[in-house]
Amino acid sequence: MHVIVKLLWVRLWKDRRGQDLIEYALLVAFVSVLVAAIMPGVVSNNISAILSKVSSSMTQAAAQS
Repeated sequence: MHVIVKLLWVRLWKDRRGQDLIEYALLVAFVSVLVAAIMPGVVSNNISAILSKVSSSMTQAAAQS
């Protein structure tokens, strides 16, 4: 059993198909943090508005069920 797990781990370690997706996700996260640091007032207001909309939508959905 230990050999099978080791072989699967080596196979996953050498698999590079998802590497580009992870790199793009890290790049987007970095740019998002950078934008939030440069324009904190604008970003925080937008995030607050989005979260308020999500909250009201969830409240309405809970009331209907």
